[in-house]
Amino acid sequence: MPRDLDLRHVISPAVRDLIELANLGDFDRTREQITRLRGCTRPINLVGHTTTRDHTTGETIRSYSTSDEPTGRLLTTCGNRRASRCPTCSRLYAADTYHLIRAGLSGGKNVPETIRTHPRVFLTLTAPSFGPVHNRTTTKDGKPQPCRCGTRHPDSAPELGTPLSPKTYDYTGAVLWNAHASALWARFTLNLRRTLAANFGITQKAMNAALRISFAKVAEYQQRGLVHFHAVIRFDGPDGHTSPPPAWASADHLLRAVKPALRRTTLTVVSDTVGDREIGWGKRFKVDEIAALGDGELTDKAVAGYIAKYATKSAEDSGTVDRSLVCRTCSGRGTVGGRIRDLCPDCEGTRQAEPLRDLPVHQHVRQIIRTAWDLGGLPEFA
Repeated sequence: MPRDLDLRHVISPAVRDLIELANLGDFDRTREQITRLRGCTRPINLVGHTTTRDHTTGETIRSYSTSDEPTGRLLTTCGNRRASRCPTCSRLYAADTYHLIRAGLSGGKNVPETIRTHPRVFLTLTAPSFGPVHNRTTTKDGKPQPCRCGTRHPDSAPELGTPLSPKTYDYTGAVLWNAHASALWARFTLNLRRTLAANFGITQKAMNAALRISFAKVAEYQQRGLVHFHAVIRFDGPDGHTSPPPAWASADHLLRAVKPALRRTTLTVVSDTVGDREIGWGKRFKVDEIAALGDGELTDKAVAGYIAKYATKSAEDSGTVDRSLVCRTCSGRGTVGGRIRDLCPDCEGTRQAEPLRDLPVHQHVRQIIRTAWDLGGLPEFA
């Protein structure tokens, strides 16, 4: 194929680029890179070189430079777990997560199959209420019931999860809860260990010497814009997953310890501006034993599927955004320059990559984002 193609008659720039790419002398190497991407929609372009030398002799063992590539770049997959960013890589991430969790429940991947005899539970934790919201409930027969607003909302109703009274909804509390949810989870795991030790009638030191408690969790955004957690909790022996827990450590102990541990788990958020806030978990939670031999409703396979699905969901799945809104030009400062500061030419001093008022989201979500933005500007939360 000639290299001096006249492509002026090709209207589409994308098509012209493809033709020029196919016209490269070493197109096979380019095609190999594209094939290795496996459909990644946001590939990363690497530029640079690497050299491996023998530490003793100084002899060059291997060298590589992207300048030797037909395009001068090396393409690699983005590896993003969020489906909103790259559907292909997120599916691969979900598959990896599924097999990882399944191995931790059933064995495989260097995990002994005896792991399925270890006591395991599946736990779902929710955020508290910050004001009544539009919801969709059903009867035992699956028939929709009226919301508090009097409407029977369909599944796709955009108002689901939004406040019945936006003026009285505690947006500050909701944002602070989201921001401290991970710390709240960490404190819950500590309280769970304390509760279990008390129920066993032994000290925490003695319990830690006899067994380990393993956790695997993912966070998922609810329609109201708040996260909740799904977690697998497992008893292991003192050497971890390769050893069985003591016979007196049963799944029933886990089931009974969750509620009191949740109730005593709180955090105090200190702020002179918005006042001190005590945050804790919502009243609604669910904990179930995972069936050991797959003969119950909650099997190893089902739990692994749940975790894999939740792990790839993003904030955008609940109607919000999952990208930074900070102006990159000024790094969110609003000004640029040295000793004499000028307004950032891109954000014009707002510090925002895009105006919050223009975000294509529901007003409820926009208010959550605006509240988070305002709180982030306070010294105690900066």
